[in-house]
Amino acid sequence: MTKALILIFAYLLGSIPFALVVGKLGYGVDIREHGSGNLGGTNTFRVLGVKAGLIVTIADILKGTLAAGLPDLFSVDVHPLLAGLFAVIGHMYPIFAGFRGGKAVATSAGVLLFYSQFLFVTLIAVFFIVLYISKYVSLSSMLAGVYAIIYTIFFTDDIPLMVIVSLQAAFIFYRHRANIRRIMNKTEPKVKWL
Repeated sequence: MTKALILIFAYLLGSIPFALVVGKLGYGVDIREHGSGNLGGTNTFRVLGVKAGLIVTIADILKGTLAAGLPDLFSVDVHPLLAGLFAVIGHMYPIFAGFRGGKAVATSAGVLLFYSQFLFVTLIAVFFIVLYISKYVSLSSMLAGVYAIIYTIFFTDDIPLMVIVSLQAAFIFYRHRANIRRIMNKTEPKVKWL
């Protein structure tokens, strides 16, 4: 399998809209027509509940993990982080859902689960600490991205990881533009289970 095919496959894998699939098959609901309209775990939790939210979030994480593992799986000389990045792009702009996707958080985390398990675990810890304090999923996601950049700059010498983590964080901030405005206006929804 060529390098180009690996990257295309990674993008297509990232493009699988699990929120849409779970919503339509399991609940007869098009998640894009409810809540924030976002094809991600957070909107699924809010619209369809905990079970559906967990399924979508875990599936979105694992598609990032699998995409990053494709070069090893097919013995192709492509950096796993690059393949993972294409999955993240697929998640944000999925060909299977009219290029209207999620916000890159879970799939980005899944890429790191494959490449740096310690960073993944500490990211999850930062996410939940911020969530516990702020009750904002969006803020927790963005600050976890900031933490990842700080970690890679000061505690690793892995240049590809620094670059990809910085791109992932930039994507997350870009996709959360409306959330940032709502946080500033104090209209952003808070989680109620913490």
